[in-house]
Amino acid sequence: MINRTVANVEKALEGVKSGMTLMVGGFGLSGIPENSIAQLVKLEVKDLTCISNNAGVDDFGLGLLLQGKQVKKMISSYVGENEEFERQMLSGELEVDLIPQGTLAERCRAAQAGIPAFYTPAGYGTEVAEGKEVREFNGKPHILEHAFKADFAFVKAWKGDEAGNLIFKGTARNFNPCMCGAATITVAEVEELVPAGQLDPNEIHIPGIFVKRIFQGEKYEKRIEQRTTRPRE
Repeated sequence: MINRTVANVEKALEGVKSGMTLMVGGFGLSGIPENSIAQLVKLEVKDLTCISNNAGVDDFGLGLLLQGKQVKKMISSYVGENEEFERQMLSGELEVDLIPQGTLAERCRAAQAGIPAFYTPAGYGTEVAEGKEVREFNGKPHILEHAFKADFAFVKAWKGDEAGNLIFKGTARNFNPCMCGAATITVAEVEELVPAGQLDPNEIHIPGIFVKRIFQGEKYEKRIEQRTTRPRE
């Protein structure tokens, strides 16, 4: 059994350089690789292209990279609650490629599966389709979308083992699974790291073949992006 564990986040991010394209899992603040993002901030790498559903909030998640002007381009499906993301986009400081959410997920999954491109009806007739090949299937126009190419993918799982097998919990099963194996190097940080063989094979969401490095994360904040409560009756 191949042991894919590394000692810490510093070892996990070895090889990350300025100018790279990075996939970052999570949805809003749910299931984001907090330790990896903090290390990217510490490394002070610049001119990054980040593929992520959104950019967190101003002072947390990928918002920390935006604050430090470390991101050159964001490839996302929406701006979310991040005012700095919005400001940089509107001012022209940040390149932004907004993609339909399903297309964003499928471009990750296609890269994971080794599929170079696919056709989708999403975005036809809008700015999303400008300059793209169009073909008709079953009487409906589809546009050609290409799989992403990324240097690193950073994902966060609830539990993993030394062989890189991963189990995601709740809404962390968003963009994390489809980003595993979709980049040259996939780094997984987990809340709990166990010896190989301890996970029930029937509960594993992503097999270790899609993961290059895995490490035990720490000090997860698990913030709530929009806290909604019901008033007492």
